[in-house]
Amino acid sequence: MDENCNNKNLLKNIPLPCCIIGEDGNVKEANQKMSEVFTYDGITGAKLFALTGIKRSDLINSIKDGKERAIERNGKTFILLSELDENGFLFVYFVDVTKREKYKSNYKNKKLAILLINIDNYDELIASTDVENKMLVPTEVDKVIRHWASRYDASVSRVNEDEYIMFVYRENAENIITGKFEILDEVRKIESMVDFPVSLSIGMGISGDSPSKTEEYAQAAVELALGRGGDQAVVKNGNRMHYYGGKLQTVEKSNKGKSRIIGHALKQLIKESSKVLIMGHKWPDLDCFGASIGAHRICESCEKETYIVIEEFNEALQRIYNQAKEIGKYQIIGRERAIELCDENSLVIIVDTHRPSLVECEELLYCTNKIAIIDHHRMAEDAIEGATLAYIESYASSASELITEMIQYSIDKKNISKFEAEALLAGITVDTNSFANKTGVRTFEAAAWLRRAGADTAEVKRFFQVEATTFQARAEAIANAEYLEQGIAIAISEGYSTEAQIINSQVADQLLSVKGIRASFVMGKNDRNVTVISARSLGEINVQIIMEEFDGGGHLTAAGAQVDLTPQEVSEKLKEILPKFLDKMDSKEK
Repeated sequence: MDENCNNKNLLKNIPLPCCIIGEDGNVKEANQKMSEVFTYDGITGAKLFALTGIKRSDLINSIKDGKERAIERNGKTFILLSELDENGFLFVYFVDVTKREKYKSNYKNKKLAILLINIDNYDELIASTDVENKMLVPTEVDKVIRHWASRYDASVSRVNEDEYIMFVYRENAENIITGKFEILDEVRKIESMVDFPVSLSIGMGISGDSPSKTEEYAQAAVELALGRGGDQAVVKNGNRMHYYGGKLQTVEKSNKGKSRIIGHALKQLIKESSKVLIMGHKWPDLDCFGASIGAHRICESCEKETYIVIEEFNEALQRIYNQAKEIGKYQIIGRERAIELCDENSLVIIVDTHRPSLVECEELLYCTNKIAIIDHHRMAEDAIEGATLAYIESYASSASELITEMIQYSIDKKNISKFEAEALLAGITVDTNSFANKTGVRTFEAAAWLRRAGADTAEVKRFFQVEATTFQARAEAIANAEYLEQGIAIAISEGYSTEAQIINSQVADQLLSVKGIRASFVMGKNDRNVTVISARSLGEINVQIIMEEFDGGGHLTAAGAQVDLTPQEVSEKLKEILPKFLDKMDSKEK
């Protein structure tokens, strides 16, 4: 009793709201000023956690780590300071920091966010419009952008024909993010009078230490948005990236000027290097291998010592790989040998990927400063940095298509062998599902050029032949597929297979032929006990965004991932997350 009386007297003399917490986490005593925190009476005997949402152990830890614990009560913000006495009683002081938090909030809200806005495919848009109406669309886009900026009290300036810069307070930037960058949908509704819609790429930079740093964030964000195919916004907040939009299929560029420039630049790089090492992603597919063979052709024309780096591959590559070995002129080596050969004057050409975690031999990235990337996937956040030459065009059907265009401007078609033309054509064929998906005019032009260069379509078809067991596994997966609402098909290929990636992609492609199916997801384990996921869609559903939930990626209509979950766990997670993605996509469609 004496101790309780002493505590009561002690609390009376403390000029802050204060209470004493026992070892059981209950309030033992509280002074009158606690009414400033809690408007109700009788907190003595109540649980601290019930009152504040903070545990006694957390407050004891805050004594050691200095971390602030705060609550909002009675329209005010309080931080909880603690002191532990020798009897195990915890004295908790509630310090009113409402004004401080208001100042902090005002400071944060009034910091500038910077947005860089690009009109996608501006050159194609102008070139495809008749003379009388050339400025109608740009003028309408300008009007929509300025009206959108005014809604958020932002300053916007036109930098050049297809670029804008916008400055906005952080609090309004948060409102733009909450609104999911609705301008993407507004611009898409503009009548373009051409065969593709108008779209924007937006990069927002926030939380930079200085205006120049914030602009640097915005520049990195808009480059990522463009690299991912446009029609989307990317927000860079320090090291964190967030994506919005990305609904449209990437528009094919009609001008091949960039292919010509990149082709000449690559040849110059090759000539300046001591040797060339070409690699794609781990467990390469036909597109990866075909692009590697095509890149080898360019290097050979420059008379440079060239190697193709492949450590492991599956059955789908066996026939074409064996044929390449039989020809004898392609030096195909493993990772260890590649590391031995690579020096600072070597050129490393990376095809069909741009992510360091996916390349065949990541160590090569640090052996030289000369790196060239040729890829067709949407730009990922963890892209290889500091590449000497980067040709990442998400409009293209395949890496083989990009390499084929570069070859056209680098060497005469008489100098490309029949096998090389067939390897490139096989790469295009596999990534377009036999010219059914993501196929543009330039894709057919590349295929036609390869055909004229000697590619035999019958021989290309032989590259796709599989073992009977693989065919049976594919048939079983299709037969046991599960059909969900909103046009979704999910299938699991049972067992373990070196061909899991091929089986899954083929099953996913075939499920799209079922009436009413808009997207398909197929998963199965490979021989390394890793679950491989293949996702396909007809264009209404962006499977790339869904696969990014599994740390994968790809394109709007074709994507994939590799995870440590079981196929059944992947199926359950898909069923859990799909509704929120489908609801968002369908609402945008409406």
